[in-house]
Amino acid sequence: MRLLVINPNTTAAVTKVLQRRIASIAGDAVQVDAITARFGSAYIADESSYAIGAHAALDTYAAHVYAGVKPDAIVLGCFGDPGVFALREVSGLPVMGLAEASMREASDIGRYSIVTGGAAWKPMLERLARSLELDGLLSKVITVAPTAAQLAANPAMGQALLADACRQAARDADAVIVGGAALAGMAALLQGEVSVPLIDSVDAGGRAVVRGVRLA
Repeated sequence: MRLLVINPNTTAAVTKVLQRRIASIAGDAVQVDAITARFGSAYIADESSYAIGAHAALDTYAAHVYAGVKPDAIVLGCFGDPGVFALREVSGLPVMGLAEASMREASDIGRYSIVTGGAAWKPMLERLARSLELDGLLSKVITVAPTAAQLAANPAMGQALLADACRQAARDADAVIVGGAALAGMAALLQGEVSVPLIDSVDAGGRAVVRGVRLA
C-alpha cells in the first residue's frame, strides 16, 4: 500500500513530523510519501490561509500524480482539513483529514472537546464539525492565543498553556482532541494532566486512513 501525506502549508519541518508519525502507525508494509505544498502559508491559522491551503493541497496532489506516482490513500496533514472534500472528488481515493479523523475517533468514546492553537480556529472547527454532523457530541473548542506552530517553537510555554486548556476541556467531555500537525506528540505528554483520553490528531489521521484502506 502507498500512502500520500499532503502538508498544505509550506513548512517542511511539519511534513517530516507527519511522515515520521504516520509511517510508525502504518507499519513497514506501507510506503509513506510526504509532500510539502509548493505555495501558500507557513502555517494555516485563519480563513484566508485556509482557503489558500485547500488550493495548495489540490496542487500538491496533482503534481504528485503527474510525476507518475499513484497513491492508494491520502492523509491531509492539517488540523482543519482544507480541501479534503475536493481531494476526495478529484482523486476518487480514501482521503482523511486530521480533524475529521480525530473527531470521529473521539465521538466513538462519547462527548468530546477540542484544544488547539490560534483563536481563529474556534469557529472554523465548529463549522467543520457541523458539516460532518459531528457537532452533536462536541462539547467545546478551546483555543490558546499562540498558533500551534508558535507553541511547538516554545515547548515549555506550549505545554503549560495546553495543559491548562486540556484541563478545562475535560470538564464536560469524555475525550479531548489535541489538534494540530505541529503539536504531534503533545497529547502523550499531557495525558497525565487529565483523567479522560487525549487524542493526538496526527495519530488519529494515520489510524483512520490505514483502517479505511484495509477495510475497503
